[in-house]
Amino acid sequence: MKIEIMNLSKKYGSLYALQNVNLTLGQGRIVGLLGPNGSGKTTLIKLLNGLIQPTQGQILMDGQKPGVYSKSKISYLPDKTYLNSQMTVEQLVDLFGDFYADFNFSKADDLLKRLNIPVQQKLKTLSKGTQEKVQLALVMSREAEAYILDEPIGGVDPVGRDYILQTIISQYNRNATVIISTHLISDVENVLDDVIMIKNGGIFLYDSVENIREREGKSIDEMFKEVMRWY
Repeated sequence: MKIEIMNLSKKYGSLYALQNVNLTLGQGRIVGLLGPNGSGKTTLIKLLNGLIQPTQGQILMDGQKPGVYSKSKISYLPDKTYLNSQMTVEQLVDLFGDFYADFNFSKADDLLKRLNIPVQQKLKTLSKGTQEKVQLALVMSREAEAYILDEPIGGVDPVGRDYILQTIISQYNRNATVIISTHLISDVENVLDDVIMIKNGGIFLYDSVENIREREGKSIDEMFKEVMRWY
């Protein structure tokens, strides 16, 4: 999916959460969306998913504004669990299968087994980290054209983070665009192809990880801390 963002701004009252953002995201790339709290990351994610409307400018997904088409092609992981906690994991799998035409049951079964998730248990009986793993497994089991993941490893213990990231890499559609919003930069930078850094509601940097490391002579995490030190 080609994602084009043109002169995009979002204003809340008199304050801009995003201002004059221009980006073009291609296929087959894993993109890190990085920025401190309040920088505009969540606003951009909500705009991409059509959950809020821009104040000015536009977003085009394969030439179309966010809507019915984009919702059928984007697999979205919000930063908070939205699943029905009274349902068993198995029931949630069936629900996703009924709701999304591109849902892959065999992929979901494989992911849940590899994550050691008890599918007969109700979601509410599982730990917060395990609930997040369930949600991620369901989201990654769609054969989507774009995956937008908001803090996918935020509630997962450090031991499980590498496995979760490898799961994302191994399971996504290779022609898809993957956007990962996170503050755990050192954990994710080795899986990223590109990086978008947001500062004060604008794009501070958009480049490949390879170019940044070669040009700056430091890791993405080190550069981010340096750039955002006085934010």
